[in-house]
Amino acid sequence: MFDNGNTVVQTSDVETANSTTAVFEDIKAALRQEFGETNFRSWISPVSFASFAGGVLTLSVPSRFVRDWVRSHYADAIQRLWGQKMKPCLRLEFVIEDKKAVPFEPVQTANENHGTPAIAAVQKARAETTEDLSSPLDARFTFENFITGPSNELAQAATRRLAASDATLFNPLYIQGGVGLGKTHLMQAAAHAIRSRRPDRRVVYMSAEKFMFTFIRALRARDTLSFKEAFRAIDVLMVDDIQFICGKETTQQEFFHTMNALIDQGKQVVLTADRAPADLDGLDERLRSRLGMGLVAAVEQAPLELRLEILQSKCRMIGRAMPAEVLSFLAEKITSNVRELEGALNRLVAHAELVGRDVTLETAQDLLKDILRANSRVVSVDDIQKAVAAHFSIRVADILSPRRARPLARPRQIAMYLAKALTEHSLPEIGRKFGGRDHTTIIHGVRKVEELMAADVTIRNDVESLKRLLAA
Repeated sequence: MFDNGNTVVQTSDVETANSTTAVFEDIKAALRQEFGETNFRSWISPVSFASFAGGVLTLSVPSRFVRDWVRSHYADAIQRLWGQKMKPCLRLEFVIEDKKAVPFEPVQTANENHGTPAIAAVQKARAETTEDLSSPLDARFTFENFITGPSNELAQAATRRLAASDATLFNPLYIQGGVGLGKTHLMQAAAHAIRSRRPDRRVVYMSAEKFMFTFIRALRARDTLSFKEAFRAIDVLMVDDIQFICGKETTQQEFFHTMNALIDQGKQVVLTADRAPADLDGLDERLRSRLGMGLVAAVEQAPLELRLEILQSKCRMIGRAMPAEVLSFLAEKITSNVRELEGALNRLVAHAELVGRDVTLETAQDLLKDILRANSRVVSVDDIQKAVAAHFSIRVADILSPRRARPLARPRQIAMYLAKALTEHSLPEIGRKFGGRDHTTIIHGVRKVEELMAADVTIRNDVESLKRLLAA
């Protein structure tokens, strides 16, 4: 027995460095035979002997991800082979060599002091690593700047609850809604709040396009292991506009595995898309099922009162007064989305500041002609059903009825196709407006019309004629 200055070590439990290293290399050769060349190169080759004392075999690994994989898949075999060649191995332990892996290790709990130099250094390393993956957050997108109403209150409440708790209350949180309705605002607001409350947590916000680009770059560089390590070390992963990976089979597979790994570790995943999981065409069924297992919160078009409140809030933020009649006019006429509403207000404010004249109702009408024209062409499902019924000389009640006769079924399918093409309603919403039909019926009708338009000139002409009529 001797004292090395820190711990007392039994010399009988310590083999010489050369001999024990050689033994472990023999074990690695046996593992190569047992598990194959591919598994050896990916997982076993990077592992090296560190020490053996008191029945505990300590191995050195380059990263946390390799550690977890070896522990899950090869620990039993390593312990068995070590026991055959040396002394019984009671337990495996790992040390991570690569200093870059330090930010991925849990270094504190919620009760620890955030101000100590050691923790501050780790937080800095975490932040630097996160910045490599995360896209910048917009400073304006906070909960304080988000106006809540009936159209978005569930999504807002869910993101606030998620940001205020370390527990994974709903995983994944999936926020759906059309363009410019506030999905990104809510997601980034949650990211701001989590980073403020828990600076030690790795929060990554990115678009689906950036996820795909990062993955493809890793594939081309033959460095998917680093990609997996980086993403599986994230505490909160937020991916915007997930619909953009639809049809990208390889990217979907990797995203599915990434999301599963994070959820299985108790990490939080937050996603946005323009449609519900069931409505995303070209999405892998396993991924669709996984997305639907969490909380799906919809952000709908803002009603008049909420649009007006958003405009008033925006005026307060920029410190610019605007006549009440102008704000009411904007809220009434621009109904498509909040982003366009704010863009119209910005245009009026810029005009007032550059020209030096107050904005009047007449000025607003003149400056916003293009936006007002676009919003005046908003088509409802009711408009479509009436136009189709008139075109085919049937009643709207026939379109909504359960009857499947061809003279009714074809116009009904065309109306479904136009509803999907010309409105922002989701497939379940369209189904409800067609007599309570299932969204799969809508999908079938849309695809059938697409096929017929490609093969039948008459059907194609009917559809184009109806489009022109509805756009007029």
